[in-house]
Amino acid sequence: MAVVTEGGNASSGDGDSAAAQLPHVLMVSFPAQGHLNPLLRFAKRVAAKGLLVTLCSTHDIGHRISSSTANSALGVPVPVGRGFIRFEFYSDGLPVDDPRRGDLDVLMPALLATGPPAISDLIRRHADAGRPVSCVINNPFVPWALDVAADMGIPAGVLWVQSCAVFIAYYSYHHSLAKFPTEDDPHVTVTLPGLPPLEEGEIPTFLHPSSPYKMLKTVILEQFHNISKASWVFANSFQELERDAIDAISHRLPIIPVGPLVEPDQSSQRSDVRSDIFEVADCTEWLASQAPRSVVYVSVGSVVVLSEEETAELAWGLSDCGRPFLWVLRGDKKALLPEGFLESVGDRGLVVGWSPQDRVLAHPAVACFVTHCGWNSTLEALTAGVPLVTYPQWGDQVPNSKFLVEAYGVGVHLRAPATREAVERCVAAVTRGQLAEAIGRRAAEWREAATKAVAEGGSSDLHIQALVDEIRKTASSGHGHVGATV
Repeated sequence: MAVVTEGGNASSGDGDSAAAQLPHVLMVSFPAQGHLNPLLRFAKRVAAKGLLVTLCSTHDIGHRISSSTANSALGVPVPVGRGFIRFEFYSDGLPVDDPRRGDLDVLMPALLATGPPAISDLIRRHADAGRPVSCVINNPFVPWALDVAADMGIPAGVLWVQSCAVFIAYYSYHHSLAKFPTEDDPHVTVTLPGLPPLEEGEIPTFLHPSSPYKMLKTVILEQFHNISKASWVFANSFQELERDAIDAISHRLPIIPVGPLVEPDQSSQRSDVRSDIFEVADCTEWLASQAPRSVVYVSVGSVVVLSEEETAELAWGLSDCGRPFLWVLRGDKKALLPEGFLESVGDRGLVVGWSPQDRVLAHPAVACFVTHCGWNSTLEALTAGVPLVTYPQWGDQVPNSKFLVEAYGVGVHLRAPATREAVERCVAAVTRGQLAEAIGRRAAEWREAATKAVAEGGSSDLHIQALVDEIRKTASSGHGHVGATV
């Protein structure tokens, strides 16, 4: 199936000519916000060092990015540092905005049927156009991209978008390297290399025999069936944060940390090139009107949906805190708010459908973050140095919460289901008093460590530079290139 590119298969102008002279990396993303964001940020860091990166996902994603942002650069190479980024999209066989995409039982077979031939065709067309692909990198849930690259003789890598600790948990489960809970023995403490013991309520929830999300478990574990085909396994983490875990798995499968993959501050890296698939609200004017370190920011990500009861308890808890708050509550979920709540809080509360989270967390008005502990949110918070109230719901959020509180020392647990009293108590714990001071110090230390990791010469920056150097060597030798079709 031919790849459909916004703006056509080729664009004219100096940018396209200059981009064609650079070694070319193809990055293939699963069509979800939590996968797109880290891969695009990785693409920016790679491109900034002088490569051309094409980021590819489904046509539905291209439509949603175009509809949600002012990004008019989807069809042409956009300068990023010393290189370029461009986007391409392919049809997954489902109509644009088809609600069935929310059902993995529908989406995964559609991607498997259309994705491999589409990516193969894309690679051949780029070879015909004089910009051969020297490397393919995919993120989880599209493991077939590795197979395409291997079949075409192109070096490939994987970007793992969760923590290294969680990678070890899934890897160990897949290879039966540790004892995990079973239906016959559900109360197992899991012992994994490089990690503290994990009680049954602290492992990724999809590994529980009682988890209702059997398909998600299957999809996640499929990543490990062909991971041996990857020349590199990258992680959105950094050495200083997960040193023990990275060292512990290195003898089986070396993990290369290249994070935290957050939006760069440098204007030269075009932080305005974004992949938001939801319309972003402009919160900056409201935040600017608030006192420094006063705002409670609340978001549970793009997938988690709280019940009406939880939403009400969280709402009244925020009201009782007496602080201004910014709450991300997607789409029709605002209808779950208690009657009269918005009127009662007035200008003290701002509820939006989606926010530019990286910018919000970096704003001096933000005092703390009530978070579901998704890994992207976790790293954005650590990089911003913001104290956390952790409110995990499922999957990797559960162990992430444990590490944020117990290992990294940057927050407190809000136990589910939340009560208004617990919300008020947890916000108070991270914003005033001796515990808040200790949490603030640790948050500042992690902010400094994260900043150093991605700065020039930092641990993650050096790993990205090593990748770029290897790709340049491959491109100059002609190995890994697919010849133009005759």
